[in-house]
Amino acid sequence: MSEFDEPGKATAGESSGPGGAAAGEWVKSERQVERERMRRSHARRSASIATVSTIVFIVLVVSIVTNSPGWPTVQDKFFNPDELVKALPDVLSGFLLNIKIFLIAEPLILIVGLLVALARGIRKPAFFPIRALATLYTDVFRGVPTLLVIYLTGFGLPALRLQGIPTDLVTLGILALTLSYGAYVAEVFRSGIDSIHPSQVAAARSLGLGHVKTMRFVVLPQATRRVVPPLLNDFVSLQKDTALVATIGPLEALRQAQIHAASTFNYTAYLAAALLFILLTIPMARLTDHLAARTRRRRGA
Repeated sequence: MSEFDEPGKATAGESSGPGGAAAGEWVKSERQVERERMRRSHARRSASIATVSTIVFIVLVVSIVTNSPGWPTVQDKFFNPDELVKALPDVLSGFLLNIKIFLIAEPLILIVGLLVALARGIRKPAFFPIRALATLYTDVFRGVPTLLVIYLTGFGLPALRLQGIPTDLVTLGILALTLSYGAYVAEVFRSGIDSIHPSQVAAARSLGLGHVKTMRFVVLPQATRRVVPPLLNDFVSLQKDTALVATIGPLEALRQAQIHAASTFNYTAYLAAALLFILLTIPMARLTDHLAARTRRRRGA
């Protein structure tokens, strides 16, 4: 092999690697093979240690809980399988309403959040009232707890008796969640827009694009990709906060659990509702983690 031959490649007339690779075929060097073997060995060792430590931790926690003096009472009141079977159908029917509220509120929140973020980005003096109103909206609804927004919307709007104001409690609950989460999502969108380097805008304007087209074709596509993980994180919280709508009356999962608990003096129905919410939120949480990790890989972090 001459000094100009690439290491790790077989030269003409030579066979390389076990089994004799064809001439010119790339093969891994012994150092690379050893490095990959050590990486696999380290990964297997780390996975084994993590598995054993997790099992030990779970066994320890279960042992402490089940051997505590009050465990028989807790088991009867919170982990009663008979009560779980009785409550699950009603709680599940109420949980379908939670899903309905989430699916309707989510696109509305995206629309409100994006419009508010764009309004806050307007710099022309003539549009100052719009920018001020958008700023006031985000300050107010990020400062007021979501539960209070639901109370004020669910009980306050119908009391006005104005024509066109909805009286359906589910609709009012969706409106309250949209107002509350729209403020948070607006800030997420605004941070994504502000993260785009000014040179991108300058390049678009130099090509003759106006402000609207620059935002539509250059800034927003990049900003949206950057804010997908935090947006999904907000929607994980939204999935859980749909239960707050129960405070104004709709028979969703939490309200159904409350009805069962009040009639049986057993709280296993709450466990059923909690399990349903966990089954709904965990896939979204893992998707958020996956997208965040992919974003970091793309940036070379």
